[in-house]
Amino acid sequence: MNKAQLVEMIADKVGGRQQAADAVDAVLDAIVRAVVAGDRVSVTGFGSFEKVDRPARYARNPQTGERVRVKKTSVPRFRAGQGFKDLVSGSKKLPKNDVAVKKAPKGSLSGGASTRTTTKAAAKKATAKKATAAKKATGTRATAKKTAARGSAAKKSTAKKTSAASTTAKKATATAKKASAKKTAPATKAAAKKAPARKATARTTTAKKAVARKK
Repeated sequence: MNKAQLVEMIADKVGGRQQAADAVDAVLDAIVRAVVAGDRVSVTGFGSFEKVDRPARYARNPQTGERVRVKKTSVPRFRAGQGFKDLVSGSKKLPKNDVAVKKAPKGSLSGGASTRTTTKAAAKKATAKKATAAKKATGTRATAKKTAARGSAAKKSTAKKTSAASTTAKKATATAKKASAKKTAPATKAAAKKAPARKATARTTTAKKAVARKK
């Protein structure tokens, strides 16, 4: 049975073919829009329509046997209600003068107010969780940056202090060398002056010894 045959079947019950076509179009449009939006459309005794997310996976090409990567996607799914299953299996008989599927409660064709409220609440919770996680990540990054900046400043300060101490030590060493050189220079000059006097005294003593021997 196609759509045109379905319209013909219900035309007499709704007052004409055009009314039947409009009714079928309206029902199908409502179901499709609700499922695309992520709502679950449930019709009591008939079944439910919902959107299902399929994760990325690997499949096999039946013709070549090659392994193929399948991307993540979303697909519509229909689950038959218990009343529909019982009629198909034969555990229950189709009523002759009544509809096979009992009338659905008001609002069930569009997913119901409770379903929409639940979906919106879940979306709000997910958004709040993401915002909290983003704030925590931002705070952690800021703390890491501050710690790194403090460590860098401490390293620079230590390097400056070490450099200053090294410069001071070098200046002190140079000053000590100059002072030592100044002290050593006069002592050397004095020693140089004393040396000729010693030599002269030695010569005089040798001359006196020579004269005594001659006598």
